[in-house]
Amino acid sequence: MTDARDNASRILITGGAGFIGSHLADRLLADGKQVVVIDDLSTGREDNIRHLLEDPNFTFVVGSIIDETLMAPLVDECDMIFHLASAVGVFLVVHSPVRAIEATAFGTEIVLKLAWLQKKKIFLASSSEVYGKRSEVPFREDDDLVLGPPDKGRWSYACSKLLDEFLALAYYRERGLPVVIARFFNIVGPRQVGQYGMVLPRFVGQALDGGPITVYGDGKQTRSFAHVLDAVDCIVRLACEPRAEGRVVNVGADREVSIRELAEAVRDIVDPAIRIEHISYDEAYAEGFEDLPRRVPDISLARELVAYHPARSLEDIIRELAGKA
Repeated sequence: MTDARDNASRILITGGAGFIGSHLADRLLADGKQVVVIDDLSTGREDNIRHLLEDPNFTFVVGSIIDETLMAPLVDECDMIFHLASAVGVFLVVHSPVRAIEATAFGTEIVLKLAWLQKKKIFLASSSEVYGKRSEVPFREDDDLVLGPPDKGRWSYACSKLLDEFLALAYYRERGLPVVIARFFNIVGPRQVGQYGMVLPRFVGQALDGGPITVYGDGKQTRSFAHVLDAVDCIVRLACEPRAEGRVVNVGADREVSIRELAEAVRDIVDPAIRIEHISYDEAYAEGFEDLPRRVPDISLARELVAYHPARSLEDIIRELAGKA
């Protein structure tokens, strides 16, 4: 299996001050790479990468990937691109749809065009959102997709990420651009915040504050949760695996848990006396919000390509986030 340290030496990470991007920067620097991060800090945080700023192999550029004149020399000087810059979280997608669509679709178009012009390999981060309202799990990369109507705000993000995938694969097939695409499923861990609707850091934060833990809807909706370090290890390997080029690969964990069960697990680890309350989606988001009943990946392709096996359990992740590891 090909390892990242055997390939490109200078890596560009878009959105690298974000939750996943900052952990990816840590990993690549540890692998002996030179790392350049560009982030406009709209959802990323400088605190995530502050510990890297004095590293001579690390460069931080504050700016937008939509600024093509800024991006062109950064792409020219790198050997590989990890494109993670995007809208983050359900709250942002629902309440700032123009920003979410522009940041996702327009930014990716620019990054792909520059990568093609300058012949640079690219890893593209997509999302499990593209599976839409499918209810049969686990989700496979070749499944049909079921999206909701355009008047429901959350589907704008799913469509934007799907357009990213279509465009990336078009560059691969028509123009020979080496592209690897990963669909992330609820990646969690240190540095993630609940500000944009991320459920696990929100639950842990509420529990540490003494509760209550607030569950949206009836709590029967299910998800799966993978630790960011497991995900980063997977995507670094995928980015350097020739068999992954031109393919879409699920990255996540395959243990299904209901959101009510997640709240109970957080409560039991932090303080069994904490209350759990349910509130309606209309109260949490906006009238007419659509949630998804189930979302669990089939990770057999990642296992086949790079021997991916998530190493950290959900309980271990909760203990780490709660400071009880």
